[in-house]
Parts: sequence; C-alpha cells; structure tokens
Amino acid sequence: MAQLRVLFATSEAYPVIKTGGLADISHALPYTLQSLGVDARILLPGYKTVIEQLRLKPLKENLQLFDCLPPIRILEGMMLGGDIPVYVIDCPMLYHRDGGPYQDEEGEDWQDNHLRFGLLSKVAALFGEHLFNFTPNIIHCNDWQTGLAPAYLHFSKYAKAKTMMSVHNLAHQGVFGAEAVDLLHLPKESFSMYGLEYYGLMSFLKAGLYYSDWITTVSPTYAREIQTPNYGYGLYDLLNNNQHRLTGILNGINEQEWNPETDTHLISNYTHTNFSSKAKNTRALRQRLGLESPKQTPLIGMITRLTHQKGIDLVVPIIPHIINEGAQLVLLGSGDKDLEERLQILADEYVGYLSVNFGYDEELAHQIESSADIFLMPSRFEPCGLNQMYSMRYGTVPIVRNTGGLADTVVDITPRHLDTGTATGFIFEREDAYELLRCVQQALVTYRDKATWRQLRTNGMLKDFSWQHSAQSYIELYENLIQQEQEQEILLN
Repeated sequence: MAQLRVLFATSEAYPVIKTGGLADISHALPYTLQSLGVDARILLPGYKTVIEQLRLKPLKENLQLFDCLPPIRILEGMMLGGDIPVYVIDCPMLYHRDGGPYQDEEGEDWQDNHLRFGLLSKVAALFGEHLFNFTPNIIHCNDWQTGLAPAYLHFSKYAKAKTMMSVHNLAHQGVFGAEAVDLLHLPKESFSMYGLEYYGLMSFLKAGLYYSDWITTVSPTYAREIQTPNYGYGLYDLLNNNQHRLTGILNGINEQEWNPETDTHLISNYTHTNFSSKAKNTRALRQRLGLESPKQTPLIGMITRLTHQKGIDLVVPIIPHIINEGAQLVLLGSGDKDLEERLQILADEYVGYLSVNFGYDEELAHQIESSADIFLMPSRFEPCGLNQMYSMRYGTVPIVRNTGGLADTVVDITPRHLDTGTATGFIFEREDAYELLRCVQQALVTYRDKATWRQLRTNGMLKDFSWQHSAQSYIELYENLIQQEQEQEILLN
C-alpha cells in the first residue's frame, strides 16, 4: 500500500496552544505516526499565540468560504521543533483575540464559536477534497470543534478522503441554534434526526458521529460506557446502533516530555532504582509552596480542572480528614469559582499542609507529578486521562475511580495483583466522598509498608504507556477504511 497521508484536524496542539489533554494527543499521535512511516500533518486555527510562535508562509490566499466572514488565508510551516508539518487558518476576525481557544477572559464561551470551529471543519473538508498541496487519505477529526468536517465531505461531490471522528469527551458536543446550519452552508437535508439535528438544535459532535466513516474513543472502557444512558449524553442510541464502526483505542503519553530520567523541570532526575532522588523533588516542592516538611508524611497531588466531571466536589469535604490522617495535599487547577473559593478557605485554615494553585503551570505540573507520593483522580467519568499515566511513570501511586481510561490503565492493589506483580494503584467504585476517603485511608496505610509501596511504584514506572501500540492500532483502522473505499470502487466499476 502507498504511504498513508493523514490530516489531524484539531482545535489545540502542544506546544503552541494547550488547555488540556487534547493538545498533548494532537502532537504525540501525529509525531508517532510519522515515526511509523505515515505522512501525518496537523491543521489548527490561527490563534494569535499560534501565529506568533510558528514560522509560516502562505499556502492559499483570498479564500472566501462563508458570506459573513472576510476572505481567509491558509498558512503552512512546521511545528515547534521542526518535527511535524502544520497548516494554520489565518482569520484575525475569529482568532486574534485575548482569552482562550474556547472562552473569553471571564470564562464565558465565545459567542461565535459556531463560526470559529465551523471554519476549522470546512477547511479540513477542503483538504479532504484535495484542493491543496497535501492530499490526505484520511481526515482525522477530534472532538466537536472538527465535527462538521465529515458532514461537509458527506455532501460534497469532490470528497476524496475518508473521515475518522475521535471522541475525547462526549460531554462537550458543540450545540448551537438551528440558524447555524444555513450560516455554515450546510444543506437543509442535514438538519434531521438522521443527521446533525439534536433536540431542535444542531450539534457539531453529532454531525461527526453520524457522517464519519469511523468513530474512535480514547479508551476501550469509555467506548462501552458511552453506549449507555449514564455516559451517553443523549447520543447513546446513535453510538449503540453504530458500534460496528466504533473502536476504543487507549491514548499513550509523550514519553519524551514526561520522563523522570530527563525531565528538565525537575530538581533531580531519577529512575525506578533511585527513589532517593525523587525525594529531593518532594523537598524542593514543599519549599517552593510553603509546605511543612514533616518526616513520614505522604504528599498527595492533584492536577485537574475544577469541575463536576473531575470529582473535585468529592474531595473538598474530606480534605480535613485527609490532613488529620497525616497527609499533605497540593492541587493545581482552575474552574468552578465556588470550588476555588472553598479550596482557598481550606488552604487558609491548613497552612503548611494544603497548597492550592489556581490556573495552569506546565513546570509546576511536572514537579507535582515527580514530587507527590500519591496522585488523586476521582473522576465521575474519564474518557482516557493522562495524569494517572504520568503519575505511574514518575513513581507516584494513583488513586482513581473505576471508570473509562482510569479502569484501563490502573491495576488495583488486590492480593492477586500483588502476587503477580501487576498492582499499580488504588481503585474505588461509587461517586461517594466517603468511599473515596476509605480508599485514601487504604493508600495511607499501605504507604507505611515500604516494601509494598516500593513494589507499587516500580510496577507503575515499568509499564509501557508509549504511543507506539496505539498509533499502530490507528494505522490499521486507516488502512481498513482505505481498503473499503477501494473495494467499493471495484464493485461500482
């Protein structure tokens, strides 16, 4: 088979624009695909920060796509580091503004997100029509922001690429008023229950799920969960009826960026045979954050969005109990303002034992992963999750809820798993603060058993969370889609 050509359409990609795990995936997966012989390239919106960081040149100018927008440019260049070709949509009216990719500085969604990401989807579809110098076989779409690309190609007479829709979080669906259908030049027949209509509105994500040639999610367990009412967010029937073209592929992690042996953010690098150097990072972090340094006191880390999904509301009421049990807690994240306020009140009360840090700091994130003894991740649902894998790679033992990618990556500390040398962390079942507390208490008791704790750390650090296996699974799906297309062409001829 000729070389695979894949365009990875995404709303964010590390290191030029990042709000969460999607950015990490949007760099690491194309990078790994390239190492396996795929011509993988990235398509991004031209946010101000992206334009400023990359060296770009025009590929296509004066491209008029929507009546309500001025002509745009398509720029091309290389991602920072020079490892991946990147295409950028230059439309200052939509993308050159302060704030984040999805929200303004007050945390409110941009009112024109339907235009901002409708344009991203449309340009991805144009690549699928082979209108530019790169002619991909596959348009790999990611989350709702690129969900209209499969719809555009479905209704195009010139479509030449197959489409894959990857769901990183089904809860975010890109739902807008029905008037957006006409505004974004979608055919009227697309607005039906057998299309992108969603309870009288239009859904970018539903469009991607309905019209794409294949659907993937970021872990096998999540692929099963979203076919149920509890996790399906109104789309479970659609997903259940299309399970024959739905695959769960576990995310990997960027092992170059997240490697305790080489991580430049750390005070001291270390391996699974040298945990004394990990302790140096713990001491340095405590000093940086103004935490006490009592002996034999485990440090619990959290790096999270402060949202209902992440279960932070389960953590807040048990923080005093965790500290009274003899532990410290450091948290990095932002989100719900009420939760931030409650956390700050607790931090003021437990000075030296609780550190809350609002916002996101890449260096601090690495230092928490390397310094903590335990990592807390009590998500109500978690499509994949990356921090539990970062934690294990850094010898930090995770506590997680039994859901999604957490269930697929963390091996619970049962007698059988200890005997087989596979246990890597602690798992609890119900969305309940006191069940979470009991799991934390179990971890704190185990922490005092040095031999068992060392085994848990070592087991986690030796697990393979690289992208190699997952990327190979994507390649197999890409090749199957191309083969299906070729077989259909033979039948038609």
